[in-house]
Amino acid sequence: MPIDLEKALGAELPPSEGRWNQDDVILYHLGIGAGLKTPTDPKTLEYAYEKHLKVLPSFGVVPVFGAVGGMAAVPGISINFALVLHGEQETILHRPIPTAAEIESRGRIAGVYDKGKAALIVIETETAEKGGEKLFTNRFSIFARGEGGFGGEPGPKAGNVAPERAPDASVDSPTLPWQALLYRLSGDKNPLHADPEFAKLGGFDTPILHGLCSYGIVCKAVVDELLDGEVDRVAGYQARFTGVVFPGETIRTEMWREDGRILVSAKTVERDSPVISNCAVTLR
Repeated sequence: MPIDLEKALGAELPPSEGRWNQDDVILYHLGIGAGLKTPTDPKTLEYAYEKHLKVLPSFGVVPVFGAVGGMAAVPGISINFALVLHGEQETILHRPIPTAAEIESRGRIAGVYDKGKAALIVIETETAEKGGEKLFTNRFSIFARGEGGFGGEPGPKAGNVAPERAPDASVDSPTLPWQALLYRLSGDKNPLHADPEFAKLGGFDTPILHGLCSYGIVCKAVVDELLDGEVDRVAGYQARFTGVVFPGETIRTEMWREDGRILVSAKTVERDSPVISNCAVTLR
């Protein structure tokens, strides 16, 4: 039986340590398109040059991404990773992310839901600076196709529904044909995003852009457009991945100010196809 709910739910992942420096932050920002339009603009250089470097909140997924692969060792979870997709992502910022740090993380299986034809596995990680305060909490929701039907709960309904009125702002973010090859250097080496043969095994004609790359692109669009680049104003960021982006396409991010947060929706310009929905940026 691929999913054994009794064994899997609440299982702890091995503790992990990590670190990053300014180069890692800059590489991440370049991987989500920083500098593509205006490489010498002072606000762009805050993402790509160490002089006044800042860190986008979405970077918080990078140091703990290995936890997703770590679920392969969890008792009660035996799945085909070629059929795995990223379903949802939530990042909670307990304080601004520094440009360099040494960290300790702990993770657990926080939820396992039966979606009928798939299982949704929620991995929660908490990360703190070594010997210091908590930095961020991540919840990776992994959609394992073909692994449903084990009799579990279907899970909570999606929230953060975008209003029907016209958006308060809209930003078009082009991606490069080699965007996935650049983004994968930040740690997500899933061959789905580089290897055409592996992509076909997953049901795609060609490699697709990482969901977390789209997640970062959309975060940057919101921060730059509605927060004047002030990354420290973001307290949380939650999104559902509703479609794929092929490298070279343009992501259009639409935003609505609602009750102290920003609701967000994103789609591809070329195919008018949804990319991210049920998305909210919570503000300090």
